This record gives sequence, structure tokens and C-alpha cells, in this order.
Amino acid sequence: MKRIAIIAVLAAVSLAAPAAASAATQYEGTVVSVNRDNRTFRLHDSERGTIRIKVTSRTRFERVAGFAGLRKGMTRIEATVRRANGRWVALEVERSGGGGRHGGDDD
Repeated sequence: MKRIAIIAVLAAVSLAAPAAASAATQYEGTVVSVNRDNRTFRLHDSERGTIRIKVTSRTRFERVAGFAGLRKGMTRIEATVRRANGRWVALEVERSGGGGRHGGDDD
């Protein structure tokens, strides 16, 4: 009976692990470098460190002029990424902020 319980737990853990690994994660910080040939850039998040992010044809950009618009030294860059084949792949890259009133009332 214990053996069946252990097998069931191991099966559940192995099925849950890929789902957790592919969950989206968000980083925000400064672009440290851009590698145009490999379509990657490095982003330094002050809380999490620096990561290398791969951009694909499916990556969405907001308030950034595509991959060509990324430049070393750009600040307030947010990247929503997921882990795929041992690398971080960008789902979305955007410039955070942008001002505006955001529903505030200054009356």
C-alpha cells in the first residue's frame, strides 16, 4: 500500500513540474546589452540579477519599437518570460510607465 502511495505522489510531482517550469515570470530593469545576431538581450533586475532573454517572432512589444528598438542602457524595461529549452524566452517586452493620469482626479 505504501508503494502505491509513493508512486502516486511521484507521478503527481513529475506531472506538475513541467507546468511550473513553463509559467510566465516578469523581470523589470535596465538593458545591459543587446546581441542582434542571436536575437537576445540581457536585462538587469535589481531584485533578481541579470538574465539573458531570447526574442522570437512571437514576442509582443509595447512602447518599444520592436527588437530593433532595444538599446543598451534603456531603463524601466519589463519582460514577461518563460523558460523553454533551458533559456528564457520573451513573451512580451514593454517600457513601463508612460505617465498619464491613470484614473486619478486632481480636482
